[in-house]
Amino acid sequence: MNSEQQYIDLFTACRGLIDSHSAGALNALRDKAFDDFCRQGFPSQKVERYKYTDVASAFAPDYGMNLKRLEFAVNPYKAFRCDVPNLSTSFYFVVNDAFCRENSAASMLPGGVIVCSLKTAAEEHADLVASYYGKLARTEKDTLNALNTMLAQDGLFIYIPRGVDVERPIQVVNLLRADTDLMANRRVLVIMEEDARARLLFCDHAMDDRNFLTTQIMEVYAGERARLDFYELEETHAKNRLFSNLYADLQRDSTANLYRITLQGGLTRQRTDIALSGERAEVGLYGCVIADKAQHVDHNTLIDNRAEYGVSHQLYKYVMDGESTGAFAGRILVREGAQHTVSDERTANLCGSEARVYAQPMLEIYADDVKCSHGATVGQMDEQALFYMRQRGINPDEARLLLKLAFAGEVIDTIGLETLRNRLHHLVEKRFRGGMARCSECRFCS
Repeated sequence: MNSEQQYIDLFTACRGLIDSHSAGALNALRDKAFDDFCRQGFPSQKVERYKYTDVASAFAPDYGMNLKRLEFAVNPYKAFRCDVPNLSTSFYFVVNDAFCRENSAASMLPGGVIVCSLKTAAEEHADLVASYYGKLARTEKDTLNALNTMLAQDGLFIYIPRGVDVERPIQVVNLLRADTDLMANRRVLVIMEEDARARLLFCDHAMDDRNFLTTQIMEVYAGERARLDFYELEETHAKNRLFSNLYADLQRDSTANLYRITLQGGLTRQRTDIALSGERAEVGLYGCVIADKAQHVDHNTLIDNRAEYGVSHQLYKYVMDGESTGAFAGRILVREGAQHTVSDERTANLCGSEARVYAQPMLEIYADDVKCSHGATVGQMDEQALFYMRQRGINPDEARLLLKLAFAGEVIDTIGLETLRNRLHHLVEKRFRGGMARCSECRFCS
């Protein structure tokens, strides 16, 4: 049986069950998604945007799915305390791919702001969800969009109305929890109207020593003059497989800064597509990857400049050790008429002797009044810098650690939230020293 057939058979046999535990707006797109999945199949590595990751092999094992939506046995709000120290947030959980409803954070949100289950939102705000769901993550454009849209039953919905400033960051902890190997299909839909402001923090954790496979599709809409800071942090384990596609549409004068940071995982493949649809829209894309052993981390980005005066900045830095593999492919597209675009893209990669990194920055420009640049470096530790530090009494291991911290710190230092920035510096140092930070009050981690 090929990798696709088991999902085709599963969907055919369980379509009624999938629909019965979901809602109208999600169910409405399943037939088209199924047709697109059957037509496309999993992409081979001959497909340009997937050339560095073997998707079919990752999806070949037989994973279980919670199609009956059985509830999590332990309340994570009582058992899990992994929030960033000294960072006051509105705190939510998504367990596998289901929103955990019991919380008190909603009372801390400004009036009109909604943070809830996507299934619930599709039932209670059907027209709003239907207007946005699946419009960016087109199933005919990507097989993983199609597979997720076929199978996703729930996820997270965030709505911020016109002119509302959500001062407290909204923190979402994605927990993977199972007694057997599990596949989760998670959706995230974020809608920000004109002049809305928000900071979103997503943290991924795997709580059990199982094989996990996650597909995640995130759609983000930023209205005119909206402001968004978006942070995504992965701290899972070597048995985790994450395929996450993030799509964002930015309207006139809107600004978004998006961070995707991988500290620990197994196979991580992240696609980030940003459309600068309105004049003077601005985006910053930042990635930091720390990998060792046999980890595989693949970032693929697209910034689509569709209007005049768009601005974008990209900085991705990898620190690879062991037999790990990293890949970065970033494409900047400047469409005809998108004059006065300013865009810069840079990836820098630090490799141990056995690690490999593939770097592919790209420019595609169809306008004549633009300022665009890209650059990529791949190399090993600077021996002259190590020699200089050893001359001053720093032992070789500590010298290497300091150079790695300085290298990765360039990305971390751009984070606007001071408490989060300090926490990440601490986690990065723990990671380089051979261990991950544990949450002192978390029963799962103890």
